[in-house]
Amino acid sequence: MINYFPFLAVLILIIMGLSAIIFKKNLIKIIIGISIIGSSVNLFLISLGYRSTGVAPIFTNAPKLEMVLPTPQALTLTNIVIDLALIAFMLSLVALVYKHYKSLDIRDRRLKG
Repeated sequence: MINYFPFLAVLILIIMGLSAIIFKKNLIKIIIGISIIGSSVNLFLISLGYRSTGVAPIFTNAPKLEMVLPTPQALTLTNIVIDLALIAFMLSLVALVYKHYKSLDIRDRRLKG
């Protein structure tokens, strides 16, 4: 059971993020939900590459032990950068929406198409 704990945490975080996106009416809270989903993807990628007896792949002359996979680590770093840029872009759009409409509530009539 303990081996599946990170994947269970990923599932719980994705459900929390999706519920924030679907049920919250404030644009900032929706962005926080998207950020939670991005963090859960990072946890999922790191959990895929974890080996309990593994050694770091940077040691090339290590004995014949099972090494930790370096690909999920590289994908996680890439996802962190992409998530940071996406969140910054969404926050700048929310700042423009607030500047123009003086509201962050999506139930406001002026924000609907």
